[in-house]
Amino acid sequence: MNVEDQCKEAETASSFPGFWNDQAKAETVLRRLKFWSQLKEEWSSIQQKRQDLEALTGLIDPENKEEWTEVEKDYQSLEERFEKAHIKLILDGPHDHQDALLIISAGTGGVDAQDWAEMLLRMYLRYAEKEGWKTSVAEKQIGAEAGIKSAAIEIKGELAYGYLKSEHGVHRLVRLSPFNAKNLRQTSFALVEVLPVLPEHDEAFEIDEKDLKIDTFRASGAGGQHVNTTDSAVRITHLPTGLVVTCQNERSQAQNRAQAMSILKGKLVLRMAEEKKERIEELKGGYKEAAWGNQIRSYVFQPYTMVKDHRTNAETSQVHEVMDGEIGLFVEAFLLQSRDSN
Repeated sequence: MNVEDQCKEAETASSFPGFWNDQAKAETVLRRLKFWSQLKEEWSSIQQKRQDLEALTGLIDPENKEEWTEVEKDYQSLEERFEKAHIKLILDGPHDHQDALLIISAGTGGVDAQDWAEMLLRMYLRYAEKEGWKTSVAEKQIGAEAGIKSAAIEIKGELAYGYLKSEHGVHRLVRLSPFNAKNLRQTSFALVEVLPVLPEHDEAFEIDEKDLKIDTFRASGAGGQHVNTTDSAVRITHLPTGLVVTCQNERSQAQNRAQAMSILKGKLVLRMAEEKKERIEELKGGYKEAAWGNQIRSYVFQPYTMVKDHRTNAETSQVHEVMDGEIGLFVEAFLLQSRDSN
């Protein structure tokens, strides 16, 4: 379905009687309409700019190097705009337009790994800010000495899951450790999970209550007297798969249960997608187990600076810019590679 058809579909949906009876659904439709309308305008602008540049190249003196240099820069800028618009167009998966829940867990590496997890948390918060998305920290467990053991952030914005799904996997850090006396080189790992946030009542994906075991217990850690003296924390076990989700960041049991169910739905959707992909890879003979050593990206601080994605070979030496949220290079390279492999 092209941009024009997407706009018409959203416009038609917004004109139905009783459109605002379901406010959450209505807001989603309007968000989609705004997105497709803006993308339509961008495509028109790109086409007009291309025509203007083509006309301009026919008027420039072939000997005027200064003018040709400016035109080449304009062509390069136009190509970058085209790639960004094209990526938005190819993100047409069933959950690409959903909000995202991003979960970061410290792995091998002790205190360094916990510090690394917190560094990644900041990186993704900065990236979301640059994209104009709204963020909220749904869960965070502070490390005993430094950093975090884990954190979950909800990221709200058009195509949030579509873009961030590229970050799912193990991230590896290499640096001189600030946490040992000899300042030795240390390798640390953190796992990033990216889940789509599904509507509370999703007709296409409902979980049978009989498949759930729900436990409540007293929340631990910081949070105030109320959090620590009531059974507000919730643990949900999905019996058929064995998946377990625990939430204790909210003050009420109902809020924690809703958050846990949202995470569980996302995990189940992701699990089904991965199982389907694994079956295809097995038939192709290229399946690899998702083991801790199969990191998707390495971030090297010493003895040189480099960030390299092992799936696409995209890399940059600007490690500090990357840690400040400049990860578009890796996100776009992954999405374009995924398009070409389909």
